Amino acid sequence: MGIFSKKGKPNAAADTESISSKVSRTTTNTTSMQFPPPNKPTNGFSQLASPSTTNVTLPPPPDPNIEPAAYLRSVYAVRERSKLVHDKAKRNQLNHFDVDLTKFSETAAYVVSITKRDFAPDYHNIPPHGRWQHFEVGGRPRIDQLLTSWPAKIDARERTRRLLDLFLVSVLLDAGAGTKWCYKSKETGKVYRRSEGLAVASLEMFKAGYFSGDPTEPYQVNAAGLERLSVGQLAIGFQVSDSNPLAGLEGRAGLLSNLAEALHNTEYFGSSHRPGNMLDYLLTHHTTQTSSVPIITIPTLWSVLIDGLGNIWPATRTQIDGVSLGDAWPCSSMPSPPQAQPWESIVPFHKLTQWLCYSLMAPMTRLMNVQFAGVELLTGLPEYRNGGLFIDTGLLTLKPADAKRGIATYHQNSRVQGQPSMEVVPLFSTEDDVVVEWRAVTVGFLDDLRVEVNKLLRLEGSDKLSLAQVLEAGSWK
Repeated sequence: MGIFSKKGKPNAAADTESISSKVSRTTTNTTSMQFPPPNKPTNGFSQLASPSTTNVTLPPPPDPNIEPAAYLRSVYAVRERSKLVHDKAKRNQLNHFDVDLTKFSETAAYVVSITKRDFAPDYHNIPPHGRWQHFEVGGRPRIDQLLTSWPAKIDARERTRRLLDLFLVSVLLDAGAGTKWCYKSKETGKVYRRSEGLAVASLEMFKAGYFSGDPTEPYQVNAAGLERLSVGQLAIGFQVSDSNPLAGLEGRAGLLSNLAEALHNTEYFGSSHRPGNMLDYLLTHHTTQTSSVPIITIPTLWSVLIDGLGNIWPATRTQIDGVSLGDAWPCSSMPSPPQAQPWESIVPFHKLTQWLCYSLMAPMTRLMNVQFAGVELLTGLPEYRNGGLFIDTGLLTLKPADAKRGIATYHQNSRVQGQPSMEVVPLFSTEDDVVVEWRAVTVGFLDDLRVEVNKLLRLEGSDKLSLAQVLEAGSWK
């Protein structure tokens, strides 16, 4: 992973929790993912009134002193552990970055300027961050068009399953595409890049039946379809060629192969082995309230994704007591042995699981009117767009010794045959302590950013932007 500048520089002068011994947690507001009903024409997603999720009791986090692996794999751990690094950042005590807190107001002002440019004065229309918006790149309502194309006999539950199938595969395929890759839509002839290009490509592949094992039912993803999908077929779908290389093509194919194996878990994914069958599991789960509309807790959705998809990640990831933790890494800014227990040196992010949560809630809410309790447990996504914002604005500056080491790695990597040409930037691997520290502090500063953006926009009470809306409107762009 390289530390590099985001496209477009700022031109404007621009509550976290600790580990708790509580035996239960209750949501303190009515945070929920809200979308307009499916029959309402819209260019975006409105925040509509919904049944309150206040007083929905959430399950407690695992006790890290008893179940450290379970705790570090939980949604609770991401913000709680990142807070330790964030606290050091506010004292300018990071190991790899200098922190200039005087730049924070400029960072917030920049995000506000982007938010005003795209949404003022209708801030309530800002959609929560998720994959749905990527499918609509260029202003084309591709998901609404997809829904309209299906016959009326396809009921809301099956429509939701189909979108869950599509969204899950599309998110898993959403990794860095490289600087040279692009995708030309077969439907419009327009060319797209990065996450948006991957979204359009995966949607058109879905419609063509790439991920289905049944040629008579193209609009689904199942284990049989993924098991027969080769690297060569994936390359054709993504229009890969010598002049249009896609970074990590083989890795994406391997991830889908692992997903096929995971989908054989019938508890979560049913006898037809489809991601969309998680809907039935969630709606019938004992924690789901169904008095008027379904209310699913985030920890329940999280358990489906973190446990149901656990075996798709490399076994070489960080482990505690022989349990692979996924996207969780040792960090020198965390407490370490012998003063602390081994688990305390690890900071978890689970970025892809969180990205799945944000993305999969959308179809369930819009098509089935499902509400979610505990959305505030999710954090901002610690990835290069959000993290790059804080570097571009000067809030974070890589320390000279690390910059020198990263540049040396870049030059060494550039001599490897087949490496794409790119801007000269410090280069670090995903598990490098620089990257882990950067991601951890990104989580904390995104929380701070949400508070400051709402303050600058003078939004109060129920009008305040959620963290997911701040990500979508400004920090991720």
